[in-house]
Amino acid sequence: MGALLLRLGHHYTGKSSWTEAHLRYLRELELSHPAQKTVLEEYLLAVTQAGERIARLNGQIQLHVANWRLKPAVETLMALRGIQLIAASVLLSELGDLRRFAHPRQLMAYLGLVSSEQSTGNSRHQGAITKCGNQHARWFLIECAQHYALPPKVSRELSQRQQDQSQWVKELSWKAQTRLHRRFWMLLQRGLCRQKAVVAVARELCGFIWALLRELPPLLDPDPQHSRLQSLGNRGSPLPSSKGNSY
Repeated sequence: MGALLLRLGHHYTGKSSWTEAHLRYLRELELSHPAQKTVLEEYLLAVTQAGERIARLNGQIQLHVANWRLKPAVETLMALRGIQLIAASVLLSELGDLRRFAHPRQLMAYLGLVSSEQSTGNSRHQGAITKCGNQHARWFLIECAQHYALPPKVSRELSQRQQDQSQWVKELSWKAQTRLHRRFWMLLQRGLCRQKAVVAVARELCGFIWALLRELPPLLDPDPQHSRLQSLGNRGSPLPSSKGNSY
């Protein structure tokens, strides 16, 4: 639709696209030929149908999360900026129990967000990120990291998501905002391209997610009986404790 309008010489001058004002502008737009108006109406119909489909899927996700044993973990993860219901649900579904990662760097490596390395003798060369591990979770993290380019701020939506959270969670969320925003702009000032800076912020965001979810170990157990059997199978070797670890 955007390409069609650009070819016809129509430029939207509003602040942002796909808002109510933008859609109203598209519906009221006068085109020189009836065939062009027909194509535009078909595009608008496709956009409307896609929006309705997204709304239906969001409703289904909310319904399932309401009865999910990880609902408290979803709500805790949503206290971070840029992470809402869908991103929190996907990350928890894909990552599972974070207690198997003794350090946040292990989680970063699992998601393929660490630099690749080629070493020969005394020569050491670091390249692009490995992109190994869970591609779906990595893509969501990179999308969420885009929000930290904006100045730190507790918006009305974020404040509502943090309403029932502890003071520790709110403080960690604010620490993530200030640190990752500063990190993003420092990398840009060093001459790094925006996409690489976003990936670097996503890598550090993993550390905050790790610290946040490690405080909820009972929520990540499938069931108490399974946990007892697993502990017996490990012959007394407990899972790594989160005490003393901070990020």
